[in-house]
Amino acid sequence: MITIDREGTVIDVLAPTDLNFLQQVEFYNGILIPGMVNAHTHLELSYLKGVIPEGGGFAGFAKGLRENRSRFSRDEIEHAIDYNAARMWADGVQAVGDICNGNSTFPVKTRSPLTSHSFVELFGLNAGIREAERAEMIREEAVGAGLRATVTPHATYSLNEEGFRFGVGDDDNSPLSIHFMESPGETELFEDRGEMKRWYDDAGFRTDFTPLYNSPAERVVALVPSTRKVLLVHNTMIGQDEISVLKDHFGDNVTFVLCPRSNRYITGMAPPAELLRKNKVRVAVGTDSLASNHSLSMIDELKTFGSIPLEELLRWATIGGAEALGLQDTLGSFEKGKRPGVVLLEGVDWSELALTPEAETRRIV
Repeated sequence: MITIDREGTVIDVLAPTDLNFLQQVEFYNGILIPGMVNAHTHLELSYLKGVIPEGGGFAGFAKGLRENRSRFSRDEIEHAIDYNAARMWADGVQAVGDICNGNSTFPVKTRSPLTSHSFVELFGLNAGIREAERAEMIREEAVGAGLRATVTPHATYSLNEEGFRFGVGDDDNSPLSIHFMESPGETELFEDRGEMKRWYDDAGFRTDFTPLYNSPAERVVALVPSTRKVLLVHNTMIGQDEISVLKDHFGDNVTFVLCPRSNRYITGMAPPAELLRKNKVRVAVGTDSLASNHSLSMIDELKTFGSIPLEELLRWATIGGAEALGLQDTLGSFEKGKRPGVVLLEGVDWSELALTPEAETRRIV
């Protein structure tokens, strides 16, 4: 039984021996869990739901983004953001790590009960002071609106050396969120071969960083201080060597964020969840965007992980994400003094303690 006050603060968590004589008790059939943390999403792309075909690979997805961004009005974009932020809240999401390339999500975030951390992406193989200043202006606008925000490098393959160093910065301990090892082409680029290498060559792009580092992991370790919290997102192609390098450098400051339905939507691949479990690293879960997913449902994301114990999956979806975003003091678990929200998980196979295909969540507090 969880006792909360009118503001949603946890007063106590206990297992009473007799509920019959207690006042103001509500009973539910299911599992009570803290509000979930969607550690990686792109709310600003909510208007692209169903627009980009599945299975087109990374290049096809990037092409779909370019071709469809200008098709929608500002009102359509804001309505999609507003609706999906409200839907996540109703489904039991308490906080989001949200990627931003502009300010379109800020009005919704300021009025939404969701706790958000906006990651303002910096990218471009020719990125210079103009791109860096633009990203910083967006971050300052978010902070001015009362939002948490950080400038962050987009990925190890999409940003030149000067830009990556600016994206990391050196003046605070706020988390970074970096798309990491999402496709085979990313690793192959550092080996001077592969689809991404050919794409860049055909476009006349020069990668000033590939002569400096042997792998994406090596670039991250070289440029991000070990004391900085970093969310590495997707990890579809990560192996033991990369995990070891990153774990040795960052220790508990690295979180591996998995978005399996998005990976399946774009490439049909899946992240190596069991390998990450074996290494006892922190794992969090994200939905990515509706440009590459059918919904922003965290519980549907968890259903894709198969035989991983339910208790562990729920930790990934709650405290794992809260710790990654630096929100563990207030969110992510039922502890006295926290305000994590209360969510009901229904549709559990009690004999196996596993999610059924019909499992769903809804907000209680």
